[in-house]
Amino acid sequence: MQDAIKESEAKMKKAVDVLKKNFSAVRTGRANPALLDHINVEYYGTEVPLKQIASIAVPEPRQLLVTPFDKTAAPAIEKAVQASDLGINPKREAAAIRLMLPEPSEERRKELVKVIKKEAEDAKVAIRNVRREANDTLKKQKSDKAITEDDEKTLDKKVQDLTNKFCAEVDSLTSGKEKEVMEV
Repeated sequence: MQDAIKESEAKMKKAVDVLKKNFSAVRTGRANPALLDHINVEYYGTEVPLKQIASIAVPEPRQLLVTPFDKTAAPAIEKAVQASDLGINPKREAAAIRLMLPEPSEERRKELVKVIKKEAEDAKVAIRNVRREANDTLKKQKSDKAITEDDEKTLDKKVQDLTNKFCAEVDSLTSGKEKEVMEV
């Protein structure tokens, strides 16, 4: 019976972790190496994540510096960044690639806020689905006479408290990311 609570908590925590990862990929005005996490580079005929073949540094607030471990990979990295959905033009300098992040317009920032809110709502839906699964498990245990009605009510309350806690965490993360995106 406590297993259902622990399992639910772990699943809800995972939903929040996924949200944090998704938020890190949302481009704000500041440079963040996580922006390049989803970029794969064709390297010797194989798709390889960029961060496995290059180091990524932030020399200035609006700039990323990608330094390939193998200098021959620079053209492939440049091509992969151009083909990505980031909308950034890379500039190759000797063995490194410099990515200048433009200041997002007001309209673009508002679009990003919509994306953030959608991601947050998806996380909340995932958390609520975990709550529903836990409640279904508790009802089944009660009907199988594995737990009493009082135990079911107590555990239902614990599941609801977990749901409230994680939804509040999602709200907190969302408002923080919104402020970060709207900051000029």
